[in-house]
Amino acid sequence: MKLFMFHLMPYAALDMEERDRHPSAWVTLPNRLFDPRIGHELYNRYLDELELAAELGFDGIAVNEHHQNAYGLMPSPVVMASSLARRTTNCRIAILGNAFALREHPLTLAEEHAMIDCITAGRLITGFVRGIGAEFYSMAANPTLSHERHMEAHDLIVRAWTEEGPFAFEGRHYHFEYVNVWPRPYQDPHPPIWCPSLGSTETIEWAAHPDRRYVYAQNYSPFRNVCKFLDQYREVAQTRYGYEAASEQIAWTAPVYVAESDERAVAEAGSHMEALFNKFLHLPFDTLFPPGYLTLQSWKRVAAHKRGIMSEQTIEGLMENGVVIVGSPDTVRRKLIECHAALGFGTFVALAHFGTLPADLTEKSMRLFATEVMPSLQALPEGNYRGFEMSGLAAE
Repeated sequence: MKLFMFHLMPYAALDMEERDRHPSAWVTLPNRLFDPRIGHELYNRYLDELELAAELGFDGIAVNEHHQNAYGLMPSPVVMASSLARRTTNCRIAILGNAFALREHPLTLAEEHAMIDCITAGRLITGFVRGIGAEFYSMAANPTLSHERHMEAHDLIVRAWTEEGPFAFEGRHYHFEYVNVWPRPYQDPHPPIWCPSLGSTETIEWAAHPDRRYVYAQNYSPFRNVCKFLDQYREVAQTRYGYEAASEQIAWTAPVYVAESDERAVAEAGSHMEALFNKFLHLPFDTLFPPGYLTLQSWKRVAAHKRGIMSEQTIEGLMENGVVIVGSPDTVRRKLIECHAALGFGTFVALAHFGTLPADLTEKSMRLFATEVMPSLQALPEGNYRGFEMSGLAAE
């Protein structure tokens, strides 16, 4: 199994009293609450933490894109990936992901990803995401068009990376007389593509299609729901498309904290984990899923699975539901091995920093995870996976 470290880069110095005067930390939270001097310190600290993950032997490090919020200070993950490209040597660099469909000119991202791929000699992973609903408020984009723009942007980018140019592209949303990307990606035919998702049926079916077989990554869900979504991917592949999805096509992301004992881990991580879910991540439901963002079928399924983590959370409840993994090295190792046996995911993406977790605790947890947990997980064989039973999920 592969192990990645993912960083949200939140504004950890957020004034929580001010935060509580607003519906969420997204879209309308006044930017006067951001201090650029503190931002300077946080950005460099967070890059140091990702570089440390590479030194500790993680197989990859990951960044992503969000706009106008305190939850994640990366409106351009390309900037962060570019900085990491020259400061790391062996690990993968995953952009999980870029919201190509939010751009009127997504070819700019195709060019930038190709540049990073060349700089790193093929260490880039590209994530295609639509962006959560809040992004469409921030960027004044129509959520009802997000799905078809997402698909069309994907087709444009893959053709730009793989076909000899120049050629014309005439779609419903994107029109280019000359598609002729310089530079071309280092990897042939292009960087691996991942599809992080909240659980949209359409995304699962699209990612599993045999023409793509993209890595599908699930996050921020109780573990029983992670099982439903990842098993649905396997079931769609088998029943609809006639092939068996490999573990390499399955990924799971979860916040992780490791300390010397279970009790100490809960005590150290508790307030910071609760800040992630109750202060930074919390969104009004119509901001997370604006009208038209999901089909009615997907809206019902995702709403049923996500409402549970959108209410006030305690670390005990998050642990009990398997949304987060917290404990001693033995506990974290055992839980992740059990989860792997249930789902057979080929990649686990650890959110090693969360909320307001300070630098010293972040580093301690990362080092304990890398030395006491990671070797056993990286050695897990394919045979550890118990398999799944057909349940009719693909028809839901």
